[in-house]
Amino acid sequence: MASAFSYPPVHQETSTEDYHGTKVVDHYKWMEDPDSNQTKEFVELQNKLSFPYLKSCPAQKKFEDRMSVVFNYPKYSCTSKKGNRYFYYLNTGLQNQSVMYMQETLNDEGKVFLNPNKFSEDGTVSMRSVAFTQDGSLCAYGISKSGSDWVTIKFKNVETGEDLPDVLERVKFSCMEWTLDNKGLFYNAYLDQEGKTDGTETTSNVNQKLLYHRLGDKQSDDVLFAEFPENPKWMSGVDVTDDGKYLLLSVSEGCEHVNKLWYAELEPLVNGGMKTMPEWKKLVDNFDASYDLISNDGSVFTMKTNLKAPRCKIIRIDFNKPEMENWQTVIEEHEKDVLEWSICVNQNILVLCYLRDVKSVIELHNLDDGKLIKTLPIDIGSIQGVSGKRKMNEFFCSFTSFLTPGIVYRYDFQDNELKVLRTTKVVGIDSSQFVTSQVFYPSKDGTSVPMFIVHRKDIELDSSHPLLLYGYGGFNITIGPSFSVSRLIFLQHLGGIFAVANIRGGGEYGEDWHKAGTKLNKQNVFDDFQHAAKYLIDNKYTQAKKIAIQGGSNGGLLVAACVNQRPDLFGAAVAQVGVMDMLNFHKYTIGHAWTTDYGCADDAKFFQTLYRYSPVHNVPTAAEFPALLLLTGDHDDRVVPHHSLKYIATVQRQLGASNENPLLIRIDTKSGHGAGKPTTKVIEEVADIYGFIAKSVGAVWKD
Repeated sequence: MASAFSYPPVHQETSTEDYHGTKVVDHYKWMEDPDSNQTKEFVELQNKLSFPYLKSCPAQKKFEDRMSVVFNYPKYSCTSKKGNRYFYYLNTGLQNQSVMYMQETLNDEGKVFLNPNKFSEDGTVSMRSVAFTQDGSLCAYGISKSGSDWVTIKFKNVETGEDLPDVLERVKFSCMEWTLDNKGLFYNAYLDQEGKTDGTETTSNVNQKLLYHRLGDKQSDDVLFAEFPENPKWMSGVDVTDDGKYLLLSVSEGCEHVNKLWYAELEPLVNGGMKTMPEWKKLVDNFDASYDLISNDGSVFTMKTNLKAPRCKIIRIDFNKPEMENWQTVIEEHEKDVLEWSICVNQNILVLCYLRDVKSVIELHNLDDGKLIKTLPIDIGSIQGVSGKRKMNEFFCSFTSFLTPGIVYRYDFQDNELKVLRTTKVVGIDSSQFVTSQVFYPSKDGTSVPMFIVHRKDIELDSSHPLLLYGYGGFNITIGPSFSVSRLIFLQHLGGIFAVANIRGGGEYGEDWHKAGTKLNKQNVFDDFQHAAKYLIDNKYTQAKKIAIQGGSNGGLLVAACVNQRPDLFGAAVAQVGVMDMLNFHKYTIGHAWTTDYGCADDAKFFQTLYRYSPVHNVPTAAEFPALLLLTGDHDDRVVPHHSLKYIATVQRQLGASNENPLLIRIDTKSGHGAGKPTTKVIEEVADIYGFIAKSVGAVWKD
């Protein structure tokens, strides 16, 4: 059958590369140059096709109008204490960026401390990171333009509100750590990066340096503390211990949760004026496990590690007795639950957050012997933020779930109670109409996979409902319960069901679960997701033509791979900022760090596996694709846009003449991988997505 769409003709070239004896043709290698006239013309022609179509979808305008009303509610971050003051982020409703507020006491009305909405007129300059001195008197903050990963660090005097003149550029994937004397800050930068650094470049990020900036100095005078010229892809970050005596250096080689652990005594460096690189003592000089600092008592350090513990445990290391046989286990690995994080508060209390079947559990333990003191009473959902210091007798955490927009809790050790500090209500969404359930379904190989399902309480399971299935499945990242206005509008006004499949590759059950979805095991991820759809069909939640699948970044890869493999299983597919060219991803920006999850086509061991599922290289030549919408941004320097450009060009070339359903791409401007996106763009984008989904799966808007 002929297509109802006329796709623009696309220039093809024949670029052939030999991979271990297999010759692979790339017709669109020219798209790797984002500044070429050909690439710019391709983007313009695709947007001329997609934007009018998206705006014409019947539910789009209604969704955008409803979203603009319901999304207009206050959104609070977790509170944190810096020195003697309290800080939190608040978006009053439809502000493009959240604003940082300061309180002298918790009973005071917050005063604006940093307002990113004043950084630009259109809201595309955002605040990425903040670091305060231990006494809370000075603040360093990083800002990003157009969603790029490049950050500029600026400084502010908290006492006076004065902006300091210091500015640090070419900062990316950086720590921000002050010395206790408040004189300077450790940070990371790519000083040798060639060409542009505005987020539109594709140059590989290598040769990261760890630098120390003394306030008042020029950046060119900053002191080099670590670099790895023999291993240019390595990255690093430091922690200054609370007592100011030690500097801990974590060195990583990719996205895997493993790091080398080096350290230096800080006091001699400070006394010497912080002028020279230290002689690092290499406590752990391999990439066998992760080591995350919790606290220290002199030379004795308490750490979280996954050393011989894929679900993590708490250990103690005396740096004066560094041999592994002297290390002590404080809290053993749990037999099933994953230890996500731990902090030390109130001098001798460990706060531990476990993941139990993808739901957060918070426990208090004794620092000395690790014994359980109590489990805190929180509902089924996710802890998304935590703040506390060892010297403080309180800590804060923020909670969310599919039906709870946000609760900020405070635990006060004076009365030993967890109390609500702030709670958020959304006008126009009655959460009591909906219900969340968790099911476990068998994947292709019999593995039991958890899945959350959210829907109205009054629906009948008769296979008639539009359903949005979301997944990620990579990089040890857990997709826990979280609140989304747009999803609830989909449920309330489009009669939809929402499901999250917690597939392998993520962190839901620790490192073993993660490894089962990486490298040579990556097909497990796609099988898990496809079998989630089958479960939902078999149990009459929906039918194939009413299923829309969605994922971003690694989840965009998931969506595209599943559409290639089982186009008959879905009615619509939305792939956002996806990794689509699995043979070349490692050559651009920070892609080399992902080889720890994917492997690399340059290695014969991984080439065939990558080649078998790489979305760009596996578009079928004869199939009816579901309605397909790709999204990317012109300043995405995490997953560069040509991944999506190549994939849509290939899909349109091979299927465009006959496919009844639309095959579209939406390329946003002044937009990156997702972080820092202004509210105006968020609302417009989700309205386009849900309008597209509704039209594609036959969902009808009801007021």
